[in-house]
Amino acid sequence: MDFGRAKRNCVPLMIFKNGRLVFPNGVRDGLDLVAENGMITAIRAQAAAIGETIVDLEGNYLAPGFIDLHVHGAMGRDTMQASTKAFRTICDYHASGGTTSLLLTTATAPIKSIVKVVNEVRDAKSSIKQIAGVHVEGPFISKTKPGAQRASLMRKPTRSIYRPLLNHSGVIKRMTLAPEFPGALALIDELRKRNISASGGHSDAWEDHARTAFEHGMRSVTHTFNCMSSTRRRGIDRVAGLLEFAMSEPGIICELIADGHHVSPTLMKMLYRAKSFTGICLVTDATAGAGLKDGSKFSLYGNKCIVEKGVCLLADRSALAGSASRMIDLVRTMVTKVGVPLHEAIAMATDTPAFVIGLSKGQFKIGGDADLVVISRELEVLRTFVAGEEVFRR
Repeated sequence: MDFGRAKRNCVPLMIFKNGRLVFPNGVRDGLDLVAENGMITAIRAQAAAIGETIVDLEGNYLAPGFIDLHVHGAMGRDTMQASTKAFRTICDYHASGGTTSLLLTTATAPIKSIVKVVNEVRDAKSSIKQIAGVHVEGPFISKTKPGAQRASLMRKPTRSIYRPLLNHSGVIKRMTLAPEFPGALALIDELRKRNISASGGHSDAWEDHARTAFEHGMRSVTHTFNCMSSTRRRGIDRVAGLLEFAMSEPGIICELIADGHHVSPTLMKMLYRAKSFTGICLVTDATAGAGLKDGSKFSLYGNKCIVEKGVCLLADRSALAGSASRMIDLVRTMVTKVGVPLHEAIAMATDTPAFVIGLSKGQFKIGGDADLVVISRELEVLRTFVAGEEVFRR
């Protein structure tokens, strides 16, 4: 049975055989995936192939490439360095974790520094296929929930400050902001007009702030459980924060750093029970320490950080400084520590993040890019393909 075919005239063909294909609704055996000129052209029942390039999957899983909406860096390189060389190092490292598309994520910084990053990303996108755009995290976030970011550079959103960013809607795909700020709703309105995803994060919002932001178009929250308000007393009443609003509202998708440090397995299970796999978007929030050995020092836009026991920390050990994880590490955690079925964990790393930013990726689609990852039975990445080109092999 043939599930569809795109009409293309280019050769050669690549036929991925003898694998277990991972779809959002389950894992299926007995199928070939055919790619031509970097595009998926057919998914069909296994058939003999003569003369084409055969990729023997040897019984391993074949999944759509992972999509990371929140990645600051890797291997000592950071998005804020605003260089194509840094971007390439970041993308190459995360390809080893199965990531085929990512949003290079900025840190809280002066607007001119963020604009410099955006301009460099625009120039680099054509040569680095993994780059899907930019996620602007800060400066419009709360000093009461700074995490590892520099509170001294955080600002309330006023049109005069954020106007330069609005001119780059073709590159900026997502922005994290604190919805409780005066001016936040106007900014969310502007982002929505430009098809930029607004995400609540680094926020001390009450539930009414979150609800109003949702009504204006905020549809996700950033690194759920981390740097966000939770239930507390207001007068004689106990009131929800951004966390509880996000968990209770079906229209909100929750980022989750499932590295086992940012959020415990019990909390991850609670989030999974509340949101299911369609409401959770796995992100690494990886910083420049990802891929470095223990004891390595790095910077998060002026904040000194260190890698210790595979974890990224501020140098004074007062807070986590992003993660050292790759997407496959998060998928493995969801399966082994939370008990999520593999196909659902992979959907959290593919289909759901694609939906958040309106990216036409994240599933096996006829006519779509052949962004693919081969995963072993032990949930390790063996090979990664971007538009049919192999960019990583273990």
